[in-house]
Amino acid sequence: MTDHDEAALVLPLTLAWVNRHLEAGERIVGAEALHGGITAAMRRLTIAARDGTTRDLVLRSFVDPFSLSHAEDWLHREAGALSLLTGTAVPAPTLVAVDPTAEQCAYPSLLMTRLPGRTVLVDAGVETRVPSLARQLVAIHALRPAERPRAYVALTTADTVVTPKGADAAAWNAAIEVIRGPAPSWEERFLHRDFQPGNVLFDVARADPAGARITGVVDWAGASWGPADLDVAHCSTILAMLHGPAWGLRFAESYEEAGGVLAADRGERLYWQVRDALAFSEEVRPVAQAWREAGRTELTTRAVERRLDTYVTALMDSPG
Repeated sequence: MTDHDEAALVLPLTLAWVNRHLEAGERIVGAEALHGGITAAMRRLTIAARDGTTRDLVLRSFVDPFSLSHAEDWLHREAGALSLLTGTAVPAPTLVAVDPTAEQCAYPSLLMTRLPGRTVLVDAGVETRVPSLARQLVAIHALRPAERPRAYVALTTADTVVTPKGADAAAWNAAIEVIRGPAPSWEERFLHRDFQPGNVLFDVARADPAGARITGVVDWAGASWGPADLDVAHCSTILAMLHGPAWGLRFAESYEEAGGVLAADRGERLYWQVRDALAFSEEVRPVAQAWREAGRTELTTRAVERRLDTYVTALMDSPG
């Protein structure tokens, strides 16, 4: 790749910043856009040493107006989380450098090591991957870092929910009333806050394209301190929209089977499930677009809305 090609992907100021954080004698020899993210531009940088060996780093930069307003907080959170995760059993990237306020980069950016594996968003093999996801999330929640991240932030309110066209109005109105009430008490846990298939890497062998062995968990910008139910609810909603409502309903069971502990009271558990599901009512379009760009072309905005509606209705219809 020529210097011109690299600059087309990463602006000169940012390239210069990256170069300052490389080992002596290393240089950038390639840059490739990574797809699938919604809030940040992701680039894989190939780094060559003097002896001809190469390694990959990942550059995350927040470039759009919405993400820029949150970039400093998100990057501080991610850098802090990656530091806390160093030396733990959770397979997370290693922090190389961070510039949360774009003092030296063109945009607020974070540089980290690249983990092996890739995301798997296809339906094939989901029955094997869901238990793996559950076990990994239990391991994350078991961490007790010496320095706690900040408390979780709710992503929606009863007044911002967007009921999909043609949805079960009675079920959605009942769900909205659930989150009008106060949050139930909860046991403190270390949360990823966006744990879902798009942020988990699998070692996918050619003989087994479905894969099941997790090699990495990425995107720690939302790392928080909060209830395990919230992380489980978030992954459940994503699974419901990506693979079908039944998988969303199944994930909580898999989490408990893996040793995780959720709220014992059905009403308390429902609060977190509904809060996360309703939050996605405001984000269906960008989520569906990211999945289509990743190859799931059948997941139109309307198709994902229908799955979300079916999932919310199932949550409200489930027995107490």
